[in-house]
Amino acid sequence: MGPSWVSNAVVYQIFPDRFQRSGKVKLQADLQLMPWGANPAEQGFQGGDLYGIIESLDRLQAIGITCLYLTPIFTSAANHRYHTFDYFQVDPLLGGDTALTALISALHTRGMRIILDGVFNHCSRGFWAFHHVVENGPASPYRGWFHIVSWPLQPYPAVNEFCGYHCWWNNPALPKFNHEHPSVQELLLNVGRHWLQIGIDGWRLDVPDEVPASFWLKFRQMVKEVNAEAWIVGEIWGDAQPWLAGNHFDGVMNYRLGWSILSWVGGNCLMENCSNPQYPLQTITTPELITIWQQIFGNYAPEVNCCQLNLLDSHDVPRALHTLVGKVSALKLALTLLFLHPGAPCIYYGTEACLDGGAEPGCREAFPCGRPWSGNLSEVLRSLADLRKKHPNLSTIEPYWQALGKHGLVGVWPMAGLTVWLNRSRENTLPIPSDQGKVIWRLITGDSNSVSPQGAVLCESSSLC
Repeated sequence: MGPSWVSNAVVYQIFPDRFQRSGKVKLQADLQLMPWGANPAEQGFQGGDLYGIIESLDRLQAIGITCLYLTPIFTSAANHRYHTFDYFQVDPLLGGDTALTALISALHTRGMRIILDGVFNHCSRGFWAFHHVVENGPASPYRGWFHIVSWPLQPYPAVNEFCGYHCWWNNPALPKFNHEHPSVQELLLNVGRHWLQIGIDGWRLDVPDEVPASFWLKFRQMVKEVNAEAWIVGEIWGDAQPWLAGNHFDGVMNYRLGWSILSWVGGNCLMENCSNPQYPLQTITTPELITIWQQIFGNYAPEVNCCQLNLLDSHDVPRALHTLVGKVSALKLALTLLFLHPGAPCIYYGTEACLDGGAEPGCREAFPCGRPWSGNLSEVLRSLADLRKKHPNLSTIEPYWQALGKHGLVGVWPMAGLTVWLNRSRENTLPIPSDQGKVIWRLITGDSNSVSPQGAVLCESSSLC
């Protein structure tokens, strides 16, 4: 069983460097930061920090957010911080350990939670043990911590020159750990334990399928010993059955749900520019959509489905609004579908402000702090969060889905007496039976017996009204 709180959570993913500058990090005062809102394709730091997140908590809580997921925050020479060189220190540019402690306290005071990104498959060239190996070669006592193939190591190889060690996706900046080494295991387990003891509520694990499964058995045991209610989420893009049998993770990033929703809602108007084959944006029919969902949710036990991290987009894929070619009405419908499945819906930062960055790194643009938003979906998100709170079945039970014509989709929760009608058409209304029951939520205003184009209507049977 996973943590009891996850099914009721609404998660908000933050890329810290691009979320908000607070002006409270003294270190930044005399440093050369990039201008806020600079091209995200440029290397460098724009100076978002953890105090800026604290300053945004009122706004986030008001739209229904209950949990934050932060991409890596430990010291790193990359703005995304997946190149970690000290796992026991929050990056000073983010405010350091003091800022994280303040953020955890502010969240817990509000009854909110936080999970951090654990990058435990690889480190960076600046990680102290790897640096020791580079400097000392075969004489370094830490040579067994990595997969060394040949000497001397070339951490900055010339074109077509082999670096001499295993690294993530052949990137010499990311040396891969040797997880069979006892000291490596001890280090990484101590990292996981340390931040849980500081007060975080769980870990999102980066590329965990590239780490031996035996390590995650030990990691889970450690996590649950420290906090039985801590959430362990693996970055598995496809079928995760081997990882969700109760011994490894509580849930995974449910990318399959995300791309299927966008593919259906987008219809023929879809921006297909995500290069990841496990995120196949493509036009699909309603029966095809239902088949995909039956596979997604049928593969796992109900309690596992309740612990999935459901998302439309993230720092690794184009923003949903970009994929939907800027159609805000389509994004509203996609968000509605995201909130109608068991598990925790995850909102990527800036979705409420209608950010529409494309493929990574375009999707890592700065939040429009102090500038007008191009749109505002705050009320839609708040109403969806309230809807799940008022009707818990939406967050714990997968409905029975059926197609209604070419563009219609109906979902039924029989035991709860709930029915949702969705219309992906951009032009035509969708008629619904006059005996549908009481309308308790509507995405787009319209008459009581139809669903507006790219709209949704949730009804409760009259016998329960």
